[in-house]
Amino acid sequence: MSPSLPLPADEDLPEEIRAALANLPPLNVFRAVAGVPASFRPFLELGGSLLGGPEIDARNREIAILTVARETGATYERAQHEQLAATAGVSAAEIAAIRDGDASALDADGALAHRAATEISRDVRISDEALAALVERWGNAGAAELILCAAYYNMVSRFLESTGVELESEELLGEQSPEDIRRRAE
Repeated sequence: MSPSLPLPADEDLPEEIRAALANLPPLNVFRAVAGVPASFRPFLELGGSLLGGPEIDARNREIAILTVARETGATYERAQHEQLAATAGVSAAEIAAIRDGDASALDADGALAHRAATEISRDVRISDEALAALVERWGNAGAAELILCAAYYNMVSRFLESTGVELESEELLGEQSPEDIRRRAE
């Protein structure tokens, strides 16, 4: 097992952080970020805004997030977002294809989200061609939203992997949708 930072105990957290954690699914990612109290609420707010963004539907957003998880090798992020992707309409076959790096099982929008997230994760900067395709499909606002989403989840992946946050022993999200998580984080 790799070294990891310990998750903060309740008694080590300010009351307002403990109250926020009590309203969220008991995921280690939330507790790990709570260890940085000044960043906890902004982290939740930005993540929530992206999970409920108005420009990109939940299905394509989850395809992008799963692609980031694959490209960054973030096991924790992949496991949690596979659950959310399933509730957002991504099929088991599509989830498996994304895990394998194969976009051929995806429809045109999913393949575009996959391409953009792959390029952002792998190359840092999206290609001019992929950016033009995003703008053509979702407009400037949608392109910006998908890029910010991929960038945010790259940050999350790197945080999770660098701190060694362990995956919970059971699936805790059940049938919760990305929208459910966003509402609970408010």
